[in-house]
Amino acid sequence: MPARVEQPGLDERRSRRVEELLAEMSLDEKLAQLVGVWLNVNREEGVVAPLQDSMQGEDVQFEAFAKDGVGQITRHFGTRPVEPEWARAALAGRQRWLRESTRLGIPALAHEECLTGLAAWRATTYPAPPAWGASFDPALVEEMGRRIGESMRSLGVHQGLAPVLDVIRDQRWGRVEECVSEDPYEVATICAAYVRGVQSTGVIATLKHFVGYSNSRAGRNLAPVHAGAREVADTLLFPFEVAVRDAGAGSVMNSYAEIDGVPIAADPHYLTEILRDRWGFEGTVVADYFAVAFLHTLHAVAEDAGDAAVQALTAGIDVELPTGVTYLEPLRQAVAEGRIEESLIDRALRRVLRQKAWLGLLDDDYDPEPSGPVDLDDPESRDLARRLAEESVILLTNDGVLPLAGDRRIAVVGPNADDVAALFGCYSFVQHVLPHFPGVETGLAAPTLLDALRAELPGARIGTAKGTGVDDGDRAGIPDAARLAAESDVAILVLGDRSGLFGRGTSGEGCDAESLDLPGAQRELAEAVLATGTPTVVVLMTGRAYAVPSIIEKAAAVVQAYFPGEEGAGAIARVLSGAVNPSGRLPMSMPRGIAGQPYSYLHPRLGGAGSVSNLDPAPVLSFGHGLSYTRFEYADLTAEAEVAAGAPIRCSVVVRNAGDRAGAEVVQVYAADRIASVTRPLAQLVGYARVELEPGRAAKVTFDVPARLLSFTGRDGRRVTEPGEVGLSVRRSVADVVDERTVTLTGPVYEFKGSERRLTGVSIEDHN
Repeated sequence: MPARVEQPGLDERRSRRVEELLAEMSLDEKLAQLVGVWLNVNREEGVVAPLQDSMQGEDVQFEAFAKDGVGQITRHFGTRPVEPEWARAALAGRQRWLRESTRLGIPALAHEECLTGLAAWRATTYPAPPAWGASFDPALVEEMGRRIGESMRSLGVHQGLAPVLDVIRDQRWGRVEECVSEDPYEVATICAAYVRGVQSTGVIATLKHFVGYSNSRAGRNLAPVHAGAREVADTLLFPFEVAVRDAGAGSVMNSYAEIDGVPIAADPHYLTEILRDRWGFEGTVVADYFAVAFLHTLHAVAEDAGDAAVQALTAGIDVELPTGVTYLEPLRQAVAEGRIEESLIDRALRRVLRQKAWLGLLDDDYDPEPSGPVDLDDPESRDLARRLAEESVILLTNDGVLPLAGDRRIAVVGPNADDVAALFGCYSFVQHVLPHFPGVETGLAAPTLLDALRAELPGARIGTAKGTGVDDGDRAGIPDAARLAAESDVAILVLGDRSGLFGRGTSGEGCDAESLDLPGAQRELAEAVLATGTPTVVVLMTGRAYAVPSIIEKAAAVVQAYFPGEEGAGAIARVLSGAVNPSGRLPMSMPRGIAGQPYSYLHPRLGGAGSVSNLDPAPVLSFGHGLSYTRFEYADLTAEAEVAAGAPIRCSVVVRNAGDRAGAEVVQVYAADRIASVTRPLAQLVGYARVELEPGRAAKVTFDVPARLLSFTGRDGRRVTEPGEVGLSVRRSVADVVDERTVTLTGPVYEFKGSERRLTGVSIEDHN
């Protein structure tokens, strides 16, 4: 388990500089540090943020806007395609202007989106977050975070707006593709690794979206959230706590959500009492784009922009992004009218200045232009993208058709077979920005899956047919696709999503689904191809899990890949050929019914099937499921029979590669509190380990499970563990139990103080 990362501190010299600046600043100069400026946004070319028309006025000139300074420069590289070297020089020029032409000479902090890599033209695009979850490999995700941080730092960028720590609660939500998993422990461990990686380079990571955003009603973006305090505390907050207290995240972004009628942007309970007073967070809270203005325009809890600013600043939002809609003139007027004390502005300003001081922006020798060449898609980054893509591909079913022989007649059909856009999620530059600039190349050497299969299987005779579009409903090409499949030895049917924003895709921000059926006419295409009798390998390239039970039942094999990035096509092709042994596991359950009932494996007894309802919510494939081209056997599960409530539980198991080729097994440990004072999940992940084994080799995996993972919010609101029996099990997936032991928690109820360990320690030893 990684050591706890402390919040960055300041030496005496930098601390003194912060206080000197704060004492010298006028009110206008203070407010300027609490806002961003977003330049070169063309509203006519389409939005890259929700309700972008909330921006102030027309396009502003930088020098006029920043005459008193400015807190942040918004998406200098991520708003339109710009040559990286030219843009780096232009950003440095703006920083020099701030140093030389404003009274106090304070540089701006530059931020960018970076969820699947730096969202800039020609920058490496990694797999989407569900693929991180599918890998169950925090170490590799941390390495990715480090590479992303290095790319930002090489350009003079100081803050990245990632990762997303929302726990998947309803797969109809379009932003599922930005999330890691339906399990809070996996979200916590994977995202904490990302944070450590980014911040190891001196770039600030930003936790999104604090909190509750993913639990919206009916999976609609920006819909109200009705979650009880226990659900929020025990499920939704945990990943953020780990990222703050264990990974030392430097920034947090508020959720757009309103929980039980109170918008997070105006709620001091979450932004101050929990985040700062309870967890000790010392960084900055930045507003999700336009979230402060939304208190007036969307939530209607503020009477005007000034009231919105007062509520947000009081609650704990330090910086308004992306621009100064409410924290400039409206907030200045609120101070003049006595509606808010200037001390609250100073509170936020001190946090901003301390962060700038930590970044070195306030040092006399600050150089705004990084040295060295610019290569945003270097071989090392592409290799890392390849490794993560390979680890994230999930083999869901296989009747023996895979791996493929290379000398067959193969039909490659489906809307995503020959479409490079199918590789990328909505927060990639390719999907987020380039659709507004027709004719501009992606800037990436990313083959389609069809291209990759031709390269991987040079002896195969490959024919292709699109069949239908992703969601256009066009059925005219289905007969030709079925005919090609019928004439082939094997069919590879490539289905899935097209990522986009605000209705321009089938997945992504603002692209929510009414149904979990495959979009458009894809199900009909699948039925036609499967009906030919030709062995069919279905490849799902999606941002969420779809309900495809008939495909899972009838296809010879099914492979799942979540927007696998620029190296994703090659990764899938190598899995199909057998060059790569698949090791991905489902980070979200695959539903059985298209109606899209919200489902999580973390349900209590009443959440499962029973005689009281005719509906069975059980998924067709469960969280943690995934197959391999080799076999793994388990033995010798041991666990302590008794431990005190509040003490950790140690357990171990031996896993052996019983097959004839090397592979990786994801060993999963679950706990079940059999009787408690509140209803508890039937199973809950409390530890996992990705174990690489050669044929015939074995490893002993030991887990040191902290009591914090067995805790819950009791009836009186205290976080506790209670004496009683806990089932501790090793499973291949949450539905596939290998072995189980009963551990009895003894003694009195244990109340947690907050300082206890939160993450499971894992050790892997050779056992041969």
